[in-house]
Amino acid sequence: MKNNQTIAAIVPAAGVGSRMQHSMQHSMPKQYIILAGKTILEHTLAKLAQLTQLSKIVVAVSDNDPFYQNIGFIDVKIIRTVGGKERADSVLNGLLALSDNPPDWVLVHDAARPLVAIDDIENLIAQCTHANEGGILASKVKDTIKRGNTHSEQTVPRDDLWQALTPQLFKYHELKAALEGALQQGVTITDEASAIEWANKPVKLIAGRSDNIKITTPEDLDLAHFLLQKQHSEKAS
Repeated sequence: MKNNQTIAAIVPAAGVGSRMQHSMQHSMPKQYIILAGKTILEHTLAKLAQLTQLSKIVVAVSDNDPFYQNIGFIDVKIIRTVGGKERADSVLNGLLALSDNPPDWVLVHDAARPLVAIDDIENLIAQCTHANEGGILASKVKDTIKRGNTHSEQTVPRDDLWQALTPQLFKYHELKAALEGALQQGVTITDEASAIEWANKPVKLIAGRSDNIKITTPEDLDLAHFLLQKQHSEKAS
């Protein structure tokens, strides 16, 4: 990466985690569930704070969020902004929070992906900034994929299928323009890459570890406990 290029991170954390709340009778969003002694969000922010390339980390949380003020992780890079109704709204609010001194690039990462590998993020940054185009961490689809409703109607070839992960890294002004344009036209935006694709800009696919899971269900939480212990033992050895 060129030395004069700046990168900020945005963590959309305004979701309510309805699937997790329904399954576990939790009264709080999933990012505040305790995993190995800390909230999921704290684990995620601690990972991002290790990246020396980041100038700021913007956390977008709901305006009436009573939990964020109680998290124990503090870093001078972290600033809070108000999240929106949907993920795209939260990311756009994060971009607007950086508008006084916008970075060259923005790294968007899910609050509920605390297991992302630092090496993967650094590889994403290196490849995208070298190519001067945005990209995402992704993993090749391994399973046989079926299309259908109650019955299988088709087996989908998986040779060119990828599972989108985060972080996703794009140029600040390109992502801001793509999100604003897509939202104005009522386009459904599921991740930052979908907005960039809508704007006909390239999105690099950078292979990342498949254990970079998004914690959505109780089963994911159990798996995350195991994977986190495994990461800690690998780091210690």
